Amino acid sequence: MKTITFYLDFISPYAWLAFERLPEELDGLSYSVEYRPVLLGALLQQHGNPGPAGIAPKREWTYRHVTWLGHALGVPLQMPTQHPFNPLILLRQALACSSDGRINRFVAETLLRHVWVGGRDALDAARLAQLAQELAPQLRPETDSERVKALLRANTDAAAARGVFGVPTFAVDDQLFWGLDSLPMLRAYLQDDAWFAAPAGAAASVVQGLPG
Repeated sequence: MKTITFYLDFISPYAWLAFERLPEELDGLSYSVEYRPVLLGALLQQHGNPGPAGIAPKREWTYRHVTWLGHALGVPLQMPTQHPFNPLILLRQALACSSDGRINRFVAETLLRHVWVGGRDALDAARLAQLAQELAPQLRPETDSERVKALLRANTDAAAARGVFGVPTFAVDDQLFWGLDSLPMLRAYLQDDAWFAAPAGAAASVVQGLPG
């Protein structure tokens, strides 16, 4: 059975869509998932990438696109009243429920729904207080604020070292699959599709300098 490491940041609507679609896309396969929160902004900064929110026309398209994708896929998704926002408080809330940088599916879903369902302010003080109550049974008593910060840094640094440049990213063995639209490719890999071992599959990972 393969283990999938799912790198996510709650600021990403594609992470929410991929989270919801993953069980159906991989239906019938044997696998386990480790959910690891990372700071998307730090990953983008390493590559000088402003992200979709940093380019006004792309930001507007992204918001429209993900709302349509939610509709098309049957996944509830309403843009929060403020986006982008600083996700640190949410990432740290998640990792307060972890002793090793991994969070369980309940914690991931609770935080993703907090942001992406209902179209409200993800950082509203009253909503954050309610979120803390929902997560209280999951809190780890040994995890203080400094340890939580260290877990987030460690997750983000490890993701960057592995070659992760955005979220959602799914890592299996030495393979990375980025984005919602990579889920069929991930399924093919888990089914031992011969393409990954063939010369064409190997060459596709090293092509450089393609003309624009």
